[in-house]
Amino acid sequence: MTIVKPSRGAKARATDRATAPGTNFASTSVPRHLARGAIGFGLIIGSIALVPVVGPAALLAAPLALIAFRGCPTCWMVGLVQTVSRGRLERQCADGVCTLAKAHPAAIDSP
Repeated sequence: MTIVKPSRGAKARATDRATAPGTNFASTSVPRHLARGAIGFGLIIGSIALVPVVGPAALLAAPLALIAFRGCPTCWMVGLVQTVSRGRLERQCADGVCTLAKAHPAAIDSP
């Protein structure tokens, strides 16, 4: 049986994907992330609920929710999962294969 190792370029591409910028929606803390969610959902609900009182101008508050969510509500949910799991999971890559595993206790204690 022969063992085929990935080429050196394949390892570099796997590393580049692992550190791709713009894939992090996490906040610095869970309370801060929940506050952003409360603001975002409050703006969406408020803009829809105020249409009978204020008129269609109330819908102008809805785009502000996208700023609070850093995108869409799904982006906010992904960020919540990232914020909660930060420090508890770590990516381990070996021979071009990456997996998620529990973080070592020393990694959780470090800043």
